[in-house]
Amino acid sequence: MTASTVVVVAVLAILLQVSLQGWIVGAATTHVVGGSTGWTIPPNNTFYPDWASSQTFLVGDILQFNFETGMHDVVAVTKSGYDACDSNGQIASPVTSGPASIPLSSAGEHYYLCGITGHCSAGQKLAVSVVSSTPDSGDAPSPSSGGGSSPPSGSAGALVAPPSLVAVGLSLLLVNINNALR
Repeated sequence: MTASTVVVVAVLAILLQVSLQGWIVGAATTHVVGGSTGWTIPPNNTFYPDWASSQTFLVGDILQFNFETGMHDVVAVTKSGYDACDSNGQIASPVTSGPASIPLSSAGEHYYLCGITGHCSAGQKLAVSVVSSTPDSGDAPSPSSGGGSSPPSGSAGALVAPPSLVAVGLSLLLVNINNALR
């Protein structure tokens, strides 16, 4: 093996590792629910809907619920559970330790509330609409309850490719470079 081949193989290995870690392709966005206010009893009933309307939620993103353990929890619920502030409509076990990170693993409507008595009726509930790709591609807009949304900073117009596709493209490029060096 020549020195140039060794260099090309080393560069390929590094680029492949980087692409598979998501550093070359678009990475998930972590949305801190409620921004600096966090997950708490809000100042008004429109606080979380207003916050959600300023976000774009994509499959693979993460909701970060910042709260003090024992003071709040996060319960994923059905739409009817959300509408009625009823945690009996839960679709997963409550998360009782804060902060809580919840991945958005599928497109569609997702509903969350605080299961502590009185908190949901005081407005501590969240509905998000998750899309499978950027809204520019024609998917449904995100989320409901008032207003449009804006993409996460730095993601407008970003091209996101699967890591395997990036790895194949990089491999072909490096093989061509290697052949040209011979």
